[in-house]
Amino acid sequence: MLSLLLLLLLLPPQDCAEPPGLAQLPRLAPLQSPDLLYADGLRAYAAGAWERAVALLREALRSRAEVGRARRDCGAWCAAEPGNELPPVPSSDPGSDFSPGTWERLLLRAALRRAECVSQCAVRRLGSRGAAGHRVVRALRDAFRRREPYNYLQRAYYQLKKLDLAVAAAHTFYVANPKHIQIREDMVKYHRMSGVRRQSFRDLENLSHWAAYDEGLELLKRQEVAEALPLLEEALKESLAQMENCRAECEGPEEQLTEEEEEEEIQLESQSGLYEAIAGHWIRVLQCRQRCPGAVATRPGQDSPVPDFLPSQLWRLQEAHAQVGNLSQAMENALSILLFYPEDEAVKEVLDKHQKLLGEQSPDLSAREDIRHFVLQSVGEKKLLYYAMEHLGTSFKDPDPWTPEDLIPEGLRKKLREDLEKRPWDSKPPEPESLAKWRDVHFLEGVTLTQDAGQLNGSERAVLDGLLSRAECEILLQLAKDAAKTGDGYRSRRSPHTPHEHFEGLTVLRAAQLARSGAVGREGAKLLLEASERARTLTQAYFSPEGPLHLSFTHLVCRSAIEGEQEQRMDLSHPVHADNCLLDPYSGECWKEPPAYTHRDYSGLLYLNDDFQGGDLFFTEPDALTVTAQVRPQCGRLVAFSSGGENPHGVWAVTKGRRCTLALWHTRAPEHMEQRYYCIYLREVKDRKKDAT
Repeated sequence: MLSLLLLLLLLPPQDCAEPPGLAQLPRLAPLQSPDLLYADGLRAYAAGAWERAVALLREALRSRAEVGRARRDCGAWCAAEPGNELPPVPSSDPGSDFSPGTWERLLLRAALRRAECVSQCAVRRLGSRGAAGHRVVRALRDAFRRREPYNYLQRAYYQLKKLDLAVAAAHTFYVANPKHIQIREDMVKYHRMSGVRRQSFRDLENLSHWAAYDEGLELLKRQEVAEALPLLEEALKESLAQMENCRAECEGPEEQLTEEEEEEEIQLESQSGLYEAIAGHWIRVLQCRQRCPGAVATRPGQDSPVPDFLPSQLWRLQEAHAQVGNLSQAMENALSILLFYPEDEAVKEVLDKHQKLLGEQSPDLSAREDIRHFVLQSVGEKKLLYYAMEHLGTSFKDPDPWTPEDLIPEGLRKKLREDLEKRPWDSKPPEPESLAKWRDVHFLEGVTLTQDAGQLNGSERAVLDGLLSRAECEILLQLAKDAAKTGDGYRSRRSPHTPHEHFEGLTVLRAAQLARSGAVGREGAKLLLEASERARTLTQAYFSPEGPLHLSFTHLVCRSAIEGEQEQRMDLSHPVHADNCLLDPYSGECWKEPPAYTHRDYSGLLYLNDDFQGGDLFFTEPDALTVTAQVRPQCGRLVAFSSGGENPHGVWAVTKGRRCTLALWHTRAPEHMEQRYYCIYLREVKDRKKDAT
């Protein structure tokens, strides 16, 4: 344990560069806590006090940024102050008179001095309460990371008729939340407004490394290599600076932990002694620092980082330098890549090529010092984390593919290798009985499971393909064309969800009546029943093998875009809703009460065509705004899902063409069974038997 503490506490302090991204905001008053400012801003927004809301929300953003800057600056300044340096590691030489007890006293004295310095610095920068007075809860930290203040700002600016600032704030929020339905609609609105300049669509939080990176890549695409080089160098420099900022933030008490680690910390807090607590704290700091490269490499609004962000930047730099004749710089960047991947053959070939071109003029070249520092620093931290993993039982998921294998202790390496090489079916849990039963139907029907709940980012959702052939889809489309009636199934409403689309429907009862009267062919009506039963059988087999599902309502519906009414359109074809409860997006609750169809248990959408624009089905979070999955209709595709608040869904606007679907709702309650459907279905079965005899 003592050796781990020595290594942890002697890590070098980090420099602190100021983050370049946030737009500078004027100071309105002495710095206040960002959570109080944000709460007051939201109250002003709700009251329609737009100017006050703008001032408070801007100040909340400035306060949050200033707290981070103060923490980084104070940490760097105090680390460099004389007398605050940590003592050297005690010598293991038997003749040394430096005892562990002496070293421990020096260490604690240095730690106390550093703490005093940081505390006093924070008071000078942030006011009498220091950093402790500006801590915020996780929910608020997440709100700032999601840039939520900008969503309120854009609405407030719009009310104040400050269109340029409204568009900039909206774009800033949109960049980090591209799946947010409301902001997508707002962005469409702004793009269509006259008087909105292209320059207004700017990211007020744009991080400098992404700005330089994107501009450099754009110049490379245009073959303007010489102009791209300074930007590529700036992108790398700023990427490393952002990583240092992130690493410094890891020393803040609330910034280190993921949500899972935070829960684990609460459980272990009362069980730790002094040394365990110190080691545990530093381990979490190191885990946080190891996440920084991935955080810096992840664009706002994206879920995963750009793969090999630093090595890929170095590769572009070596290529660009080589193209303009800077072979020495090209070699330095290539050598830097080898720090990550020492056996990379492509890089070695490039080095040999450059070496031959330089000949005897080649100076003694080495990797870039900034990259060498980064790699050594990261490798040193990984050693400590793997040590803690082996000896203290802590967890560490290494985010980097370039970590040297010999860095990992042999015993731990074997276990990790076994985990990686383990066959997927060895680690899968036993197959649920529902899926086992489903597979029998799956193979009998020739249907493929295209996406399950995990792939659709939710629960009790599935996409199944192959329920209908192309010919069968054409038969049902013809039936819809011949028999679908405006408002049928929608209480005679022509456009129940949007005035920009024309809705036509056909119920099972009406299809049977038309077939018996000879108004439509019997083939289409029969297929409508058969397709409904296929969908019910598959939905039951997949979701409810333990008990029967009954069809409670079946509806063939087509929605057509109305020509001339699509230009200024901002609405949805079908607003976000749940099928058996009343969705409250503000609370995230779904109230199972009338007028909702509370008896519905599962829903199904069997698509007949895809020759239209828009009209994709999407699922959201309970807020009805954040899209979690999207499905494109096609012939024979069934989307089946549970009907409750766990599956809010809607339909994007159909902007061209006609979209036809067989919508089905299933219930476990026999008393809510669609009686007319079963009467018709049983009659059809009886007719078939009669024909067979």
